[in-house]
Amino acid sequence: MQNDNLKSYLNLHLIVFIWGFTAILGALITIQSDFLVWFRMFFAAVFLAGFVKLKKKSFRVTPKVLARFTFVGLLIALHWIFFFEAIKVSTVSITLSVFSLGAFFASLLEPLFYGRKVLWYEVFFGLIIIAGLGLIMQVEINYWNGMILALIAIILGVLFTLMNGKLIVDHDPSVISFYEFLAGVVFISIYFLFQGSFTADFFKMSARNWILILILASICTAYAFTASVKVMRKLTPYTVMLTTNLEPVYGIVLAYFILGGKEKMSTEFYIGAVVIVITVLLNGIIKHYRKED
Repeated sequence: MQNDNLKSYLNLHLIVFIWGFTAILGALITIQSDFLVWFRMFFAAVFLAGFVKLKKKSFRVTPKVLARFTFVGLLIALHWIFFFEAIKVSTVSITLSVFSLGAFFASLLEPLFYGRKVLWYEVFFGLIIIAGLGLIMQVEINYWNGMILALIAIILGVLFTLMNGKLIVDHDPSVISFYEFLAGVVFISIYFLFQGSFTADFFKMSARNWILILILASICTAYAFTASVKVMRKLTPYTVMLTTNLEPVYGIVLAYFILGGKEKMSTEFYIGAVVIVITVLLNGIIKHYRKED
């Protein structure tokens, strides 16, 4: 059991690293955010449909369960739209740093979802992360619009993570992800139909954009998202959310080397990022010895 938890925790770190790269792709793909999310969810749903069929798993779910998948799919779509828009109006580094607030929100909301007591150290670590983020926000005030969009994105992210933590108990992760992505595509498509966005130009993109979108949809979405849902069978949503706080670190490092000058931040920014990393490590150590996972 302990080895299973360790394997899940290491797998989660791989997933978080991939998510850090997702932000880079969002900055490199030169189409508007809602278009990007539509393509991401559409191709991810196609990839997952093929995987479910190949593994001979059943797509059959009850109407009640389908309604739950659909609602979570809407949250995921909105989460990604706000996420990519935050990147486009600010930077990858700023957007990902705001995501560190997810642990604090999870520490407060998870007990409500799962009926357990609030753990003092979860709240404490969440407050430390807020302090680290406060240092970042104080020196990077020019990016307030991006920070607000990122804040909305992370609140939506916490909500769908908690809901998937319940859904994974009785359902296959690949089937869950397929229906959630499909629901997201349907919701965004309805919006586009009213906006008249489905034109020939919608599908006209450079070869570079197509390649990046396919990488985003396959590795960074179909695989990483499904795997993240699966590890929740072994790890709590709070631990998943707190470990996800390493996404800014991976993403910021990648952004600095791949995107260059725009991603170079102040010394205070990197101090705040180090505070976040140390907090994540301390949480992992405490949970290991308390065996709460």
